[in-house]
Amino acid sequence: MGRKSSMAMAAVFVVLASTLTTYASTTYTVGDSTGWQVPTSNSNLYDDWADNKTFVVGDDLLFNFITGEHDVAEVTEPGYDACTNTDTISTDNKGPVKITLKRTGDHYFICTYAGHCPAGQKLKVQVRSEAGDTTPGVLSPPRNAASSLVVTISLVFVSIATFVLLC
Repeated sequence: MGRKSSMAMAAVFVVLASTLTTYASTTYTVGDSTGWQVPTSNSNLYDDWADNKTFVVGDDLLFNFITGEHDVAEVTEPGYDACTNTDTISTDNKGPVKITLKRTGDHYFICTYAGHCPAGQKLKVQVRSEAGDTTPGVLSPPRNAASSLVVTISLVFVSIATFVLLC
């Protein structure tokens, strides 16, 4: 009888472990294959790019650009609207630049090179907290392939441990 209850407990443990998900940050390449440059045909390129994405705290923005041709500055909303770097939070001028989104709310990025921001080289992203994106008590699916891999590896280790305990 002890062996049956151990097996039942192990089965429950394996099922619970298989439902666990972990969240890995996502790295978004700003502008995808276009990268971070002055838009040539669509001045709303970066707004359009950000529209279909959900950014959460911990995600990374990768700005691909050639050093000496562009930079990326995080600015305040007034700086973004006016395309000025007077209210700069940070500036990076050696491409590529990876910026981790560390807080919720709106984040504003511009290129400070003359004429670049007014031509559309600017990005606004709205960042949410991970907790705010899920319904309480409901597990969300993994956000990307990396988190699926973590779940799979965890399940393999749990299965091996269960097998060892039962033998």
